[in-house]
Amino acid sequence: MKPSDDVYTLIGWREWIVFPDFENARVKAKVDTGARTSAIHAEDITLIEGKDGTRVDFLVHPNQDDDDNVVECSAKLIDRRTITDSGGHKEERFIVQANIQLGGKTFPIELSLTDRDSMGFRMLLGRTAMKKRFRVQPDRSFLHGR
Repeated sequence: MKPSDDVYTLIGWREWIVFPDFENARVKAKVDTGARTSAIHAEDITLIEGKDGTRVDFLVHPNQDDDDNVVECSAKLIDRRTITDSGGHKEERFIVQANIQLGGKTFPIELSLTDRDSMGFRMLLGRTAMKKRFRVQPDRSFLHGR
């Protein structure tokens, strides 16, 4: 049985994502149904071993072409995965869990940490994060404002 369309929140091909765990940083994301895992541009990635498991400290520059605005982040390491990018290149990445807000919903997602500095967007929202939550309208942008 297919759920009715009103179960899903409509989003555009790009949206602003809020990270309540990371000082409410707002990051412009490309909504990418071709990417399984969501990804964010992260710098100075450091593993911290503790009695409760491993955490990852890293820096996020939420705004493209703005190195002055920096957010110090820390999240639980949940995995290390080999990710294949759109160009076919493989890279081992740290995967963390982070809460995001989009379309009036707050929920945890898996987020891979990588260098996206040369890309058009600091973040990709992958299909696993969207599953059973959103429908994408590819000709629209920023349906949920900034």
